[in-house]
Amino acid sequence: MRKDAQRNRDLLIAAAREIYAERGVDAPLDDIARRAGVGNATLYRRFPTRGALIEAVFGESLTHTLRRGEEARNADDAWAGLAGYLEYIFEGLAADKGANDLMTTSIPGVHSLDALKTHHYETVCLLIRRAQEQGTMRDDVVVEDLLFTLAALGRVVPASVTVAPHAWRRYLGLLLDGLRAPAATTALPAPPLTPDQLTGALRALAGGEADG
Repeated sequence: MRKDAQRNRDLLIAAAREIYAERGVDAPLDDIARRAGVGNATLYRRFPTRGALIEAVFGESLTHTLRRGEEARNADDAWAGLAGYLEYIFEGLAADKGANDLMTTSIPGVHSLDALKTHHYETVCLLIRRAQEQGTMRDDVVVEDLLFTLAALGRVVPASVTVAPHAWRRYLGLLLDGLRAPAATTALPAPPLTPDQLTGALRALAGGEADG
């Protein structure tokens, strides 16, 4: 790649990173080109799809999150591994609106995001099972319980950080305490979501239509 082409690419990635952090991944591509100081044609030449640009901006951080998931899986104490992993994820959601959007939307062409979502699901499943085996998590919790409540909490983080940057820590702590084995003093009042119900609920949470 020529030096001027590499410079334009770097400018576009830097501008996109700033705008996505401020406004989310739905921000107009024209605004990104404008902030980078290049023409729209240059942007589309470097990144022919929105997914390609998002991959360039977030690919490294998504891969790092996947590695943190691997570390959590290998923790001797499954509860500590799960809590540390979720705290790391929420730190990222609080710091970057674009990162928050990625965790609750589906964007074609972002291969590292697809890989992370699959890995995240498998990580949570594994840690729930191991924590229950170790007696640190209530045994009536299923993966859909945790994924749904995490998604709901994650969607309000961008609003809360503007008035109380660390409020999410309190509510994540409350959520985790509700999952602990000593908290299981009464039966839960309703059955868990099925996998299909979870998919529909998350789609509706992200602004799409829920499944029937």
